[in-house]
Amino acid sequence: MQRARCYLLGESAVVLELEPPVQLATQKRIWRLTQRLADVPDVVEAIPGMNNITVVLRDPHSLALDAIERLQRWWEESEALEPESRTIEIPVLYGKTAGPDLGLVAEHCRMTEKQVVELHASIDYVVWFLGFQPGFPYLGGMPEALATPRRAEPRVRVPGGSVAIGGAQTGIYPLETPGGWNLIGRTDLALFNPRLPEPVLLRPGDTLRFVPRKEGVC
Repeated sequence: MQRARCYLLGESAVVLELEPPVQLATQKRIWRLTQRLADVPDVVEAIPGMNNITVVLRDPHSLALDAIERLQRWWEESEALEPESRTIEIPVLYGKTAGPDLGLVAEHCRMTEKQVVELHASIDYVVWFLGFQPGFPYLGGMPEALATPRRAEPRVRVPGGSVAIGGAQTGIYPLETPGGWNLIGRTDLALFNPRLPEPVLLRPGDTLRFVPRKEGVC
């Protein structure tokens, strides 16, 4: 079992953080612990991350130390959660104006642009958690051969729907934002729509596959 440490975060939260590496089996246990904490009256919110979970407390001044002890114990007792996994296809227009950094990624990885696209779209990714923006998926499973350092100078404007690689991860920007990941494509599929009853398209545990498009509006 991976060792965990608990510590205070600011004035209202505690964090349980696991030592590397990041593993899907560990992430499933984090999902289960998040589910368990949702029913604890003293917890305002439990926020799963990658190899960590942040717990916001209702009365941190009197509960923080007790929460650290309980969180450590609950982690040791936790089991994996096998969520109801959906398979979702993400249509992507790769390269050109939709993915202006595809050539840079190909050069860094010593591949052709076509090889980058084929490899990126050949994997079944797992949504490990959502963060940064509403609906932004952090995905597990990207091949090491595609790992590319983030841009030295982040863009001021990254269009919503951009598919990108940052370090050893790939993800999708749901909304327009500044960002430093390498843009390799774009999708027209909305990952976040506040008008819908379920505004976020993806959930932790979903399986995601990128499907290249030969042409489109992007």
